[in-house]
Amino acid sequence: MLAVVVLVIGSVVGFAGFLGVTVDRNVQRANLLPPPEQDPVTAPDGSTIPTSGTGTNFLVIGTDGRTPTDRGRSDVIIIVHIPKDPTTIQMIHFPRDLYVPIPGYGKNKINAAYAYGGEPLLVRTLQDMLGIRIDHVARTDFAGFEGMTDAVGGVRVYAEEGNDATGNGGVAIRKGWNELDGAQALGFVRERYQLSEGDISRGRRQLAFIKALLLKATSSETVTNPIKVAKFTNAATKNLVVDQDLTIGEMKDYALELKGIRGNDVVFATAPFSGFAMDPVAGSIDVVDEKGMALLGEALRKDRMDDYLDVFQTP
Repeated sequence: MLAVVVLVIGSVVGFAGFLGVTVDRNVQRANLLPPPEQDPVTAPDGSTIPTSGTGTNFLVIGTDGRTPTDRGRSDVIIIVHIPKDPTTIQMIHFPRDLYVPIPGYGKNKINAAYAYGGEPLLVRTLQDMLGIRIDHVARTDFAGFEGMTDAVGGVRVYAEEGNDATGNGGVAIRKGWNELDGAQALGFVRERYQLSEGDISRGRRQLAFIKALLLKATSSETVTNPIKVAKFTNAATKNLVVDQDLTIGEMKDYALELKGIRGNDVVFATAPFSGFAMDPVAGSIDVVDEKGMALLGEALRKDRMDDYLDVFQTP
């Protein structure tokens, strides 16, 4: 969601001063990163993890909380990778049922890291698993999803599978294209019980929604309409919490750097998994593809995500 805000502000540079005031007023900051001594120094192969020059990694978390102070549960976990010389942005979705090692807690579903220790422990879990450094963290909630969707006048999303209104999303979705307002979009991204692969299928829906929102938010219909841009920026940032190190100045720098990026330049992938299983404690889990995860970590460290996505890109 932070990437969406940055792209929209970058698209309307002449309006950026006013938008910057809105962002500065709305965005809240918290200690979302682990302390420096817990940052990774070496990758799994023993090589040193560079601190700069290989792109920037954002961890973006979508929760079921209803206010910025309500941490809620982590329903959406995405690493946004901005390359050193960005012509594209990569978003990697981590299904919440991925069965992974959590520092100090053994193995469990990845969203348990958030439940045990909030953003800092989730950051450590991802950093240790991938051998990377996560530079910044942003968290939004259900109200942010709804508000951004309504601010751009709704979105048009393609659904690989349909579902009726009795599922956990509470909204009927037909297979194919759907025109969704904010409340309907929230139901679309929450549903999993009626989908063929449960949490994995829901993850694909979440990525489809983000792509649809990116396309609508960066369209000429939106960026040439100052009222829509102002409403969108306000809706996106009033429920946004970021780490203490991410300054407004940095946000503006990213906006300028990415001003040429549009929705079709954002590439999506799902973190590699090899299948499904049951754990006596965690229940139904997604089994990590260890080889694929190692390749993902290497691609992020070396800023070579294009090579990785040739194999693992999500359609």
